[in-house]
Amino acid sequence: MAVVILAYGGRDWLERFLPSVLATDYPTLTVWVIDNGSDPPLAPWLAQRFPTVQVRTYPENLGYAGGYQRFFEERGWAYPYLALLNSDVEVPPDWLRPLIARFEAEPKRAALQPKILSWKERTAFEYAGAAGGLLDRWGYPTARGRGEQDAGQYDLPADIFWASGAALLLRTEAILRDLRGLLFKPYYFMHMEEIDLCWRLQRAGWRIGYEPRSRVYHVGGASLAQSHPQKTFYNFRNNLFLLYENLAPGDRWRLPWRLLWDAPAGLYLLLRGRPRHTLALIKAHQSFLRAWRKGLLDRTPYLPFRPLSTLTGLSPRLRLLGG
Repeated sequence: MAVVILAYGGRDWLERFLPSVLATDYPTLTVWVIDNGSDPPLAPWLAQRFPTVQVRTYPENLGYAGGYQRFFEERGWAYPYLALLNSDVEVPPDWLRPLIARFEAEPKRAALQPKILSWKERTAFEYAGAAGGLLDRWGYPTARGRGEQDAGQYDLPADIFWASGAALLLRTEAILRDLRGLLFKPYYFMHMEEIDLCWRLQRAGWRIGYEPRSRVYHVGGASLAQSHPQKTFYNFRNNLFLLYENLAPGDRWRLPWRLLWDAPAGLYLLLRGRPRHTLALIKAHQSFLRAWRKGLLDRTPYLPFRPLSTLTGLSPRLRLLGG
């Protein structure tokens, strides 16, 4: 069993939260830190400050998707379970055991997330994952509990559509056997790669879940602030990527409509005085269309499709804006 933390800089977060990970109450646990192109490199400081931590150093920033994919190919495949944690996540000592127990009781479960609470307001759900991710009929993602206080309303285990990459437990057998070792697609770089992963796992017959007996505390926005235009770019572009790559043939008609649904979002951003975000949205569409024309996107034929019509039927919203 391994816990893997991807870091691009973020030494202050590691100093603050890595001790809680090392205090996890679980036998034979290996903790890895991937230094994803940090300048200066983190390895010398980690060796001095946290000598029991295993370090993997990459000379350039491969993004969340590329960094974890490279690690999985090199080392991650050797562990039966992998827990991916953001560097700005604090965990209590008992956070891992309920997740492992759920995996052992449910052999067709490939991915699990804990209850993700805010580090700053510990009785509230944090934006990135909260109580488990959903996808509406137009492909807009949301999460149960976003913006809510934790009053026990999500204290039952549940099937969800996607599990948050901020704190994600994976069964490596599912990735090796049914996804041919493709954990994340490196060209996503960051944002929505975990939704794509969970969709592919479901297409292969696996289940994704939420385990409320495990809870973690997430700061959020450590890699890219919610207000940054680049976040808007990745959110909109990668959302189109995952729809194009995962929609069932009978549901592909939804994609051009999704392109149109994004137009009000661009206008909304412009009227709110955020023209750089509107420009980022336009560039996201251009990047998607360029990748589509060049045939750079993946259409994996050997997996059965999960029709979008079986997903939660929420109305389209400006969820990709962080609202």
